[in-house]
Amino acid sequence: MSTQTDLDILSINTIRTLSMDAVQKANSGHPGAPMGLAPVAYCLWQRFLRYDPEDPIWPNRDRFVLSAGHASMLLYSLLHLAAVKQVDEKYQVRDELAVSIDQIKNFRQLESRTPGHPEYRWTSGVETTTGPLGQGAAVSVGMAIAGRWLAEHFNRPGFDLFDYNVYALAGDGCMMEGISSEAASLAGHLKLSNLCWVYDNNRISIDGPTTLAFTENVAARFKAYRWNVLQVKDANDLEALAEALDAFKAANDRPTFIVVDSHIAYGAPSKQDSADAHGAPLGEDEIRGAKRNYGWPEDEHFLVPGGVREHFAAGIGARGGVLRDKWMERFAAYKEQYPELAEQLELMQRRRLPVGWDSEIPDFEPDPKGIATRASSGKVLNAIAKNVPWLMGGAADLTPSTKTLLTFEEAAGDFQADDYRPRNLRFGVREHAMGAIVNGLSHCKIRPYGSTFLVFSDYMRPSIRLAALMEIPIIYIFTHDSIGVGEDGPTHQPVEQLAALRAIPGLVVIRPADANEVAEAWRVIMQFHHQPAALALSRQNLPTLDRSKYASADGVQRGGYVLADAGVGEPDVILIASGSEVALCVEAHQQLTAEGIRTRLVSMPSWELFDGQDEGYRDSVLPPSVRARVAVEQGVKTGWDKYVGPTGATLGMETFGASAPLTDVQEHFGFTVDRVVGAAKAQLAAAG
Repeated sequence: MSTQTDLDILSINTIRTLSMDAVQKANSGHPGAPMGLAPVAYCLWQRFLRYDPEDPIWPNRDRFVLSAGHASMLLYSLLHLAAVKQVDEKYQVRDELAVSIDQIKNFRQLESRTPGHPEYRWTSGVETTTGPLGQGAAVSVGMAIAGRWLAEHFNRPGFDLFDYNVYALAGDGCMMEGISSEAASLAGHLKLSNLCWVYDNNRISIDGPTTLAFTENVAARFKAYRWNVLQVKDANDLEALAEALDAFKAANDRPTFIVVDSHIAYGAPSKQDSADAHGAPLGEDEIRGAKRNYGWPEDEHFLVPGGVREHFAAGIGARGGVLRDKWMERFAAYKEQYPELAEQLELMQRRRLPVGWDSEIPDFEPDPKGIATRASSGKVLNAIAKNVPWLMGGAADLTPSTKTLLTFEEAAGDFQADDYRPRNLRFGVREHAMGAIVNGLSHCKIRPYGSTFLVFSDYMRPSIRLAALMEIPIIYIFTHDSIGVGEDGPTHQPVEQLAALRAIPGLVVIRPADANEVAEAWRVIMQFHHQPAALALSRQNLPTLDRSKYASADGVQRGGYVLADAGVGEPDVILIASGSEVALCVEAHQQLTAEGIRTRLVSMPSWELFDGQDEGYRDSVLPPSVRARVAVEQGVKTGWDKYVGPTGATLGMETFGASAPLTDVQEHFGFTVDRVVGAAKAQLAAAG
């Protein structure tokens, strides 16, 4: 280890001791992985990572993802020692550390920037929220895809604005989770040579030795994925680690997978070299023993020896500062020569939209036969994407069904290893990985969408939940939104999925009733900065309502609106519906009105948007004095009671669906005009 210096050893041991002290003080956490991986992370950050601690949102920075999020103190120690600055919500770098020594002392405590697992938007320098194993690794694939597309879109001769690399540090748990396999398979197919995963092969999990459940040849698996696979036999060997990372940088035809053998705990054989060290504090006696082993003052806590911070400043700090300054100089010249592209990049970085982004959104003419909302969504998507060049995405092998293909010349074609310019991504049958990959795209300020059938949102729910937790504006396009799928049967008919998505805090779910509600839904969600949104769209045609007879579709912006009313004064009964059931309720409204029953019809495409309105507006749509109410939706009834009240009725699903033609399925489950009318009359009778 000829390249290892005393300052290297001192810095590595500082990372280790900060980690063990923080876990011990919190009496909670995972000390083993940070201690075992300290040399790996140190080598990467101090010698290789192109990252400016003074500007942690520099667009061309290398990305470091700690997929093994339980090792969070490893990252927090690095952020502190490298003096990474905090960035505020206005993208301004503040003159304060993202992770101070006091924050480390408050590890896992309320309101600290050092939560148990790293959280994006909470602590600058954390590139994505990790915790569920495998997620970070999969997100890194999205970051690498973004890097390749950004380079193709923005780079010009003499102006290489984007050439960053993406590093993910993953453990055995990440390798066991299926999401990492899905993502790695796609990364290998796309030949993402800007992507490097470092695998901590420590052979320990919470249950005990990995041999209890995990004996496959991981290296061979990644060779089969067409990755460049390297081996480092000792995590403490800085020279071998540096050679492997140099080999990654030299590879230009595939991603790199570095297998690093490590011992959990403090890097030397001990009784603590066990699963206990993985998930529990070491205890004061063990900590003293570890510090003694490092030649460390045994009774010192949270010690950063003199020279360590200066060492990081002279390494990653100086290197990153120079690279960032040169990039800014290059970008200033780029703005002179390519002002339109420079403006695009600046808009992207602030998650803003270009002027005229919605100018080509179509208006749909009234049509009783109508169009499926998945089809109208495809038209709107293409109209918007023409004017938002960084809007890109795809489907999990369902592009023809979800109508998500960008067909105009500037975006057409498929993003593939031989052409990174197109904006159509082919995720394959990999819903789980798709969810994480679009998160990675968003972290790099691309505006991404991912699509599949609504019933398969279950496969990507963990990634959707994390998008909501991270407050990033992902667009999910879910089609085949109800039992209207018909013959495909209950395996493909979503019943509980709308309720499940609505249960995720921060996710906006919109189920439009016709083509013009689709257009308005897109107009709403494109303006989100910190909210993911899910569109639930129909397979079957839905009538396009005549908006000269019915209220304007711009009511979608408020989540729920009065589509048709009884005239002057309060109604006798209110019908509430979303999606395809609005057309059903239109017919019921007409019949009830013809019978002299004062009926209000409310289209409720989005609970979240409606609940966000002021009380006065909500009461104007659903007057508290009108207790006779009927909600209609082809899904479980969960949640509708807050709109129909304690005495109202909800016509929904109480079982799974059935395999039969559409009209037969709807008749079988009671989604008919007669049943809606009957329910409305029953409500009137009960209300007296």
